[in-house]
Amino acid sequence: MPDGLARIYGRLGFGDQVIYSNFVMSLDGVVTLGSSTSAGSVISGRNQADRFLMGLLRACADAVLLGAGTLRATPGHLWTPGHIFPDEAKSFAELRATLGRKPQPRLVLLTTGAIDPSHPAIVAGATIMTTAEGAAGLAGVVPDTCDVITVGESDEVDMVQAIAELRSRGHDVILTEGGPHVVGQLVAHGLLDEAFITTSPVLAGRDGGERLGMVAGVELLPDHGTWSRLLSVRRHGDFLFTRYGRTRG
Repeated sequence: MPDGLARIYGRLGFGDQVIYSNFVMSLDGVVTLGSSTSAGSVISGRNQADRFLMGLLRACADAVLLGAGTLRATPGHLWTPGHIFPDEAKSFAELRATLGRKPQPRLVLLTTGAIDPSHPAIVAGATIMTTAEGAAGLAGVVPDTCDVITVGESDEVDMVQAIAELRSRGHDVILTEGGPHVVGQLVAHGLLDEAFITTSPVLAGRDGGERLGMVAGVELLPDHGTWSRLLSVRRHGDFLFTRYGRTRG
């Protein structure tokens, strides 16, 4: 890494092919606050160390994978390193050049329905992976900066096929920022290799509304627990930054 990034974070590296997630969660395990709220900024309190890590992890990736719900909840966002932490945009660009990455990671959106074609991230360019019906509905709607790929004939996106398509396009290092249903599908198919989790010292609470944890849409325990090994832990003030690798076998 460039010296400035290394002084802040230390060592960070990935294998040739890897899928890793990044979430900030409350002390009581909440990562979402409903469909209309950008949960990350609220849960982290816009913590600068967390935002730096988001930028760093994006800077390492060929592609950033997320679901349509995450896109809708963050109407003005761009999933680029410099957008989330502009103070280190130059160092992030230097890191990408050193890694042989394109200037920005490709946004990859998983959706079965309509999206807002005027969202800045869509206007900037995205790969949209959807069902046959979804692709038909998007024809002539999304800008020329986007490409639409059909990865499922039913009412669900085929996650295994989606990842295979991304690999065929040279996206070997993939970051997902969710949401929980996207991560749930990755975990269910044994595709998630690592998880970066920022624990914020805030309590979110639950009272009837849907406030999900990191994984949704798949039930693991008691019969199918997915175990992980702790790869690193860092502390910045009252925030903890952990990195886990999935235990195989």
